[in-house]
Amino acid sequence: MKNLTLASAAAGLVLSLGLSAAPAQAAECIAPSNPGGGWDFTCRTIGRILTELDLVDGNVQVTNMPGGVGAVTYAMVVNERPADAELIVATSTVGITQIAQGRYPAPVDAVRYLAMLGADVGVIAVDDESPIQSLADLTDVMANDPGSIVTAGSSGAGGWDHIRLLMVAREGGLESLGDLRWVQFDGGTDAVTQMMGGQIDVVSTDLGEIAGFVESGDIRVLAALSDEPIPAFPDIPTAASQGIDVTGYNWRGLYTGGEVSDEDYATWVENLETLYNSENWQSAAVEFGLVPIWRGGEEFEAYVMEQEKVMADISRDIGVIE
Repeated sequence: MKNLTLASAAAGLVLSLGLSAAPAQAAECIAPSNPGGGWDFTCRTIGRILTELDLVDGNVQVTNMPGGVGAVTYAMVVNERPADAELIVATSTVGITQIAQGRYPAPVDAVRYLAMLGADVGVIAVDDESPIQSLADLTDVMANDPGSIVTAGSSGAGGWDHIRLLMVAREGGLESLGDLRWVQFDGGTDAVTQMMGGQIDVVSTDLGEIAGFVESGDIRVLAALSDEPIPAFPDIPTAASQGIDVTGYNWRGLYTGGEVSDEDYATWVENLETLYNSENWQSAAVEFGLVPIWRGGEEFEAYVMEQEKVMADISRDIGVIE
């Protein structure tokens, strides 16, 4: 099979876990990572449901292709399978961040983005006893006295937790983004624990990582970086509702080759929207801790292009890239 031959040639980086009984005409989904984690979940769950709903012919072959935080897979698709209409690839905010910072071998528009189907929602939180009572309070401090606070999350400088806080800061009036102090922790939980101990002032992370602290009342979430309030926490205001037009999804989605025809592209978008609206996906997404969110087709492509531009601009402003 051609797909397996290509995968085997990728310097030992590929672990194919597809079903050998799958007919040749079945779709293939590449997870650019080892088994486990978000990209693997995306391919395996979407692949299973595509088959359950008879949206593809046979079983979906799942191939794991780790390397370069998705760069190895991206290079293979762009160079070897740009017109393969039966190929879809898992991606996320992490992948677009890598592209924005020049860590992939081709630009963001070298492939076609199909849809996002769910996301971890970013939030900005402070300790429950913090003098910062609202997002307006925080943006005022960040714009006028950024050196007076310490911010933190689970990514390094220029990572997604950092960038989405800087998006809020810039929208709130901070001009020199490098003036905002940032500390990296191994996870959102560690960052919140340090915040509760008084070592840091603000945490930017995914809600799923710190939901327990929200439920216990130990922290105050100033804003959800989402289009709409989060169903499980409807009282948390969105940033947009407070005048800061920023979303910060760690979304999960798919792309296909850059030379796939408009007709095949439209068919994928239609089938993925059918999958998204199914009880199968809605249940699976929630069980994995995602908020089901749909953006598809041209709307999603425009969203990705804008997100990549914002990430690149901010990464440049803080010196991550030139």
